Amino acid sequence: MHPISPLEQALHAARALVLADLVAGRVAEADVVSLVEDSVEERRWWVEQWPDGAAFVAGLVAQDVQDALLDRYGRWPLCPVCATGDPHALDVEPELGPDPHWVCHQAGVRVAALGSLGAAGTAPAS
Repeated sequence: MHPISPLEQALHAARALVLADLVAGRVAEADVVSLVEDSVEERRWWVEQWPDGAAFVAGLVAQDVQDALLDRYGRWPLCPVCATGDPHALDVEPELGPDPHWVCHQAGVRVAALGSLGAAGTAPAS
């Protein structure tokens, strides 16, 4: 058995974290999972060009999937914190950095680490 490279470890971790959040939001349909796979493949090239960026790839994959879902289906993930007002999506922070997490800018709070939306009680996309 061959050891898994740090690049592959980062990509597998990114895939797993984003898929966990999609499952938590009950939007992990086959076509949505394909969006994750597309992003992982695009980010593979990116990390190959900039190996120091491996720590940032999970947040970038989450942003890629969020953008693709907005274009095709609507906002995701919806904020579980704000009970009033128009439904709005959470944002990934930092935009380019390690330890990505979901935040609600309207309430000014960190909602969950990437991959942990299930514990935050998120709702499906709208």
